[in-house]
Amino acid sequence: MPNELLRVRDLSYSLGGRRVLDRLCFELKPAQITTIIGPNGAGKSTLVNLVTGLITGFEGEIVRRPGLRIGYLPQKVYVNTLMPLSVERLLQLTRSASAGEIDRALAQTEVGDLKQRQVRSLSEGELKRVLLARTTLGKPDLIVLDEPTSGVDVSGEIRMYELIRELRSQLQCAVLLVSHDLHLVMSQTDQVLCLNQHLCCSGRPESVSQHPEYLALFGQQAADSIAIYSHRHDHVHDLAGDHGEPRHD
Repeated sequence: MPNELLRVRDLSYSLGGRRVLDRLCFELKPAQITTIIGPNGAGKSTLVNLVTGLITGFEGEIVRRPGLRIGYLPQKVYVNTLMPLSVERLLQLTRSASAGEIDRALAQTEVGDLKQRQVRSLSEGELKRVLLARTTLGKPDLIVLDEPTSGVDVSGEIRMYELIRELRSQLQCAVLLVSHDLHLVMSQTDQVLCLNQHLCCSGRPESVSQHPEYLALFGQQAADSIAIYSHRHDHVHDLAGDHGEPRHD
């Protein structure tokens, strides 16, 4: 696998006698952003769990580069509100990390000031950024994000996707992303996997958005919005979504 982090060949998965995924084939390459799109029930989260190794018992082949390091942010994280748990401790639960590594990770997602806060006191947007920071510990080759902006307001979504793009550049890691926010993510994506149990189409966003199966799922309006969408974010938002000072990137 000279230029691939992960290769999927003829991947199928069934649950309770129902075919959830059927004969998928694709590759993930270094420093590329790959976005999985598709309707509800298409098998997106199942595919993510197969890629990360959380689900086994599949048919076909998933070949990972030897020593592949993966950072993972699941769609939903449940926190026991009765348990005292600081942000710093959350980042150390399943991985040994130095104070400096934790500080850098939180700074990269703009939540360094939350280090000593209790997790139960965080807003949804704050928690998502903390968990995004957690995926960067250990210098991952691949960051896997399942609906990373669920529960976050629109302005928070925009900044979250910008942070993901910035992390890809800073860490030179690949990103595998599940999202419904087509107009926000497609223009920043290197590869799109359009999924509906099978792989309807894949490739660059501009080609996928004109594919007949994509249009059948999402319609011409979605394709047009991707074609014309260009967002220039000239100000910052705090975690509540309020405007701040202009950015000068």
